Amino acid sequence: MKPDTQIELKAEMNPVYRRRLLQHRLGMVFSFLAMALGLIVLMWILLTLLSKGFNALNLGLLTQNTPSPGGTGGGLLNPIAGSLMMVGIATLISTPIGILAGIYLAEYGEDSKLAQVTRFVTDIMLSAPSIVIGLFVYAIYVANVGHFSGWAGTFAISLIAIPVVVRTTDNMLKLVPGSLREAAFSLGAPRWKVATMVRLRAVKAGVVTGVLLAVARISGETAPLLFTALNNQFFSTNMNRPIANLPVVINQFAMSPYDNWVSLAWGGALLITLSVLALNILSRTMFSQKVPG
Repeated sequence: MKPDTQIELKAEMNPVYRRRLLQHRLGMVFSFLAMALGLIVLMWILLTLLSKGFNALNLGLLTQNTPSPGGTGGGLLNPIAGSLMMVGIATLISTPIGILAGIYLAEYGEDSKLAQVTRFVTDIMLSAPSIVIGLFVYAIYVANVGHFSGWAGTFAISLIAIPVVVRTTDNMLKLVPGSLREAAFSLGAPRWKVATMVRLRAVKAGVVTGVLLAVARISGETAPLLFTALNNQFFSTNMNRPIANLPVVINQFAMSPYDNWVSLAWGGALLITLSVLALNILSRTMFSQKVPG
């Protein structure tokens, strides 16, 4: 008998080894069961959404406004337009703020107390319930101007997107090797140019991915918009007034007693799901890039 085989037999006879092996196997079994349960529930949700949502998909869904209560037909043109406007403007607001803040944290905030506080606040905002942010914007903006508006909804979802971009940019910039920075400094490049033209360019794919993930995050937010943008039954591009948006319309239509509204709610939910799925696939494929080593 080989020495290695003897050692293995002795280890198997050891009660401590056998107890640890049993614990390991039980842990693997429970982990697999938990994963399987999560996948089953997820697939159940997706299959239900697909089966009910595809029945509502048609050209009218994208070309007609929401119908009146009890009406037939109609579509989701006005909430789709409202959501695109608010999400688009929120992206334009949150992207430069988030990227510049992330650059400061990674490049200038290594030993700064302000940077530590900023990171702490960013982590809190990442985990804060979105309804709290909606109430905050309601208190400081909507209550003061005296009416709901698309701008209020834009500000609310911007506050949700900014910490996502900040944290992603900060983490990606930290992955850039120090040798790359030292090479740029040795050539006489100023610090701001090293941060923007060297470090940021090296991880631009990761930063863009963070922006797309932030867009996917805010696309389906409902609670903040209930307190800020509210809703509008008609087509409107006036951002200074209540404006229709998909999440609130889905919430309203899904709880209505009208079958047509419920069907449109399923169609809108499927549109948001497919949009978020497309953004995630885009961020993981077209913008995949390895950090230079």
